[in-house]
Amino acid sequence: MGVPVTSPRLAPLLDQFDFACERLVARMTGPVMDSGDGSDTEVGALTDEEYLWEPVPDCWSVRRRADGPGPRATQLAGRADGTWGRDAAPYPHPWPPPFTTLAWRLSHLSEMLWLRADHTAGSHRLTRDDYVVSGDAATALAAFDAGATAWRKALLSTDDAALDTVGHCTYPHGSDPEEPFVDIVWWVNQEVLHHGAEIALLRDLYRLRAWGPAPGAAPAGPC
Repeated sequence: MGVPVTSPRLAPLLDQFDFACERLVARMTGPVMDSGDGSDTEVGALTDEEYLWEPVPDCWSVRRRADGPGPRATQLAGRADGTWGRDAAPYPHPWPPPFTTLAWRLSHLSEMLWLRADHTAGSHRLTRDDYVVSGDAATALAAFDAGATAWRKALLSTDDAALDTVGHCTYPHGSDPEEPFVDIVWWVNQEVLHHGAEIALLRDLYRLRAWGPAPGAAPAGPC
């Protein structure tokens, strides 16, 4: 933080990214987080059990490679020589979409940040096959920090001309080669915001899992 941006247009997007990442990390690590009104709310640290918790049957998650992919997945994404991989399948993905665990969502988010940083200001060669999938909470949190730091560093080298350049980021798993870079910066922010919200909700569900459904609640239907 504190390094000036090279484009004033980037400043509000970078501030939003910083806010989203800081709030997500606090939501996962505690001991407190900003509740949204400036007051502190106590938060327990993410455990390995919670990281891998599957709240419904047939979740997609991260798994030991020795166990193979989960239901409806055809492969485990990530470094083939790693101990862990993330459930995946080629397009078109299974329908209806599998429910994904906190581990899956955090891994997806961290990988996306790391790869987009490389395809913006790095080698432009890294792929999902280079990403090491984390099998425990502490390593996953460190991976998110590394990805967010790398992406932020890439943004700090961005000027107005780069923001308007189509294909400035060559990330191969999105529309980056066809989009002005400023649109990609916005997209990454909303990825952190919406996956961060999903992770926060999963933490709430895990905390209340022993209570079960409310008395008289209707059976769950498709969302």
